[in-house]
Amino acid sequence: MATTLTGSGPAPGEEGAEASPARRKAGPSRRRQLGWVVPLLIVMLGFVVYSLPPYLTFDPAQSRVDVSDSPAFFYPLLVAHIIFGTVALLTGCFQVWPWFRRSHPKAHRWMGRAYFFCGVFPAGITVLGVAPFGHTGFGGNTGNTMLGLVWLITGFAGWRMARQRRFPEHRRWMIRSFALTTSIVASRLWAGVLLAVQLPRLDSAYGGDQQAMIAAVGSAGVWLSWVVNLLLAEWWLEYTDHTGKPKSRGRSRARAASPAG
Repeated sequence: MATTLTGSGPAPGEEGAEASPARRKAGPSRRRQLGWVVPLLIVMLGFVVYSLPPYLTFDPAQSRVDVSDSPAFFYPLLVAHIIFGTVALLTGCFQVWPWFRRSHPKAHRWMGRAYFFCGVFPAGITVLGVAPFGHTGFGGNTGNTMLGLVWLITGFAGWRMARQRRFPEHRRWMIRSFALTTSIVASRLWAGVLLAVQLPRLDSAYGGDQQAMIAAVGSAGVWLSWVVNLLLAEWWLEYTDHTGKPKSRGRSRARAASPAG
């Protein structure tokens, strides 16, 4: 599921030989990537540490999501979704790290299987049993249901591309998948932004009904969290190459203008 570094290292017995160009680039590239990988891991770990523990008690009273007046299967599926989703969040951070993919292809393959089969796939299936019965209103419930469907589609497409050894397409689908995986974190950020925007309109737009305002914010945040993430992923894929560096638009235009064949 990953390409390896090109170029050969020093031959046996030549430890003092000069490193190949690819190896010379690996160090700086890794350091640059740590600039976004480490913050990503910190944010994901912080979110998991805050969100997961109440559900490990298996006590509905500890749920951070309202489970009152829900079907009997709602809470067990919610707990399963959160546990599987945690696997997807944490393994996905390593799957989108280019240096990790190149340097540890076997670990990348195994973590990729964990990401899909122990993360995205079961979390996506269980959320389809939770989302329609949530307490985010019709708009929010619909948004979460659509998120679950698109999440399953992108994850399955990425897995299928890997099975067919179509690795460039695999990478593109998995970036889309991880963008949807992180939408749960983005939803919390959107909720804060939308509350700040709507609070001055509490009396004029909601007649002073705070619960109505929170419901409207929650519904909008559900859609923004995954739609915006997916749009950002598409922008990233359009304007960067497989290493994450900006594409040369001049070369792209020249290739597009050259006659076919």
